[in-house]
Amino acid sequence: MATNNVELLPPPLDATGEQPPLFDGTTRLYTSYTCPFAQRVWITRNYKGLQDKIKLVPLNLQNRPAWYKEKVYPANKVPSLEHNGKVIGESIDLIKYVDSNFEGPSLLPNDPDKKKFSEELLTYVDKFVGTVFTSFKGDPTKEAGPVFDRLENDLQKIDGPFLLGEFSLADIAYIPFVERFQIFLSEVFKYDILAGRPNLAAWIEEVNKINAYKHTKKTDPKELVELYKKLFKVQK
Repeated sequence: MATNNVELLPPPLDATGEQPPLFDGTTRLYTSYTCPFAQRVWITRNYKGLQDKIKLVPLNLQNRPAWYKEKVYPANKVPSLEHNGKVIGESIDLIKYVDSNFEGPSLLPNDPDKKKFSEELLTYVDKFVGTVFTSFKGDPTKEAGPVFDRLENDLQKIDGPFLLGEFSLADIAYIPFVERFQIFLSEVFKYDILAGRPNLAAWIEEVNKINAYKHTKKTDPKELVELYKKLFKVQK
C-alpha cells in the first residue's frame, strides 16, 4: 500500500476559491482536514494507496465556497466523492464505496462471522459518537463510560490489536472520533478514557503505527478544545 511517502496537501478552498471542473473524469474527495467524518474516507483512500487516483479537494468549512452547495453537493457537507459522473456522500457509505470500487488491499474481512461483526460495529458507531457528544453537557464519566466500556469489550472478541483482528473499516469508523474524545475529555473533564481499558489503549497505539492514519492527523488539541466548548456550550 502506498502510504509511506507524506503527501503534499493542497490548501483549503474558501469562499474565493475556484471550483474544480465537475465530471471531467477526475475522482475527487471533497473534504476538510479537521473533520472526523471526512477523515474516515481520507484514511480509507490512503490505506488503499489511492493518492494518485482520488484527488483531495479540501474546503474551509468556516468560509466554504458557494459553488460547493450550488453545483457539487446540495447537502453542503463533507465528505463527498465525485466519481463516475455523480457525487455521493455520508462517510460510512463512502468508506464502503471506496473499499469496494477501487483497487488496493481490502478493508473488509472475508470471514462471514467477522463480516457480521463489522456491520454491527458500523451500525453502532453513530450511537457511540452521539452518546459521547451528548455527555459533554453532563457527566462524561457516567454517561460516556458505558460506550467506552463496550468498545473495550469489542476489542476482546477477536484476536489481534484491531476490532476485527486486522485493520479494517471498523477501526477507520471509530478512530477519528476516539482521537478527539481522548483529547477533549482529558483536557476539559480530566477523564482518562484509557484508565482501566488496556485493550483500548493498545488499539490506539497500534492504529497510530499505520501511516494511512498518521498522515491524516491534523487536529490541533487547543483548537479542538475551544471548538467543542463552543459547539456544546461546555462551561469549564
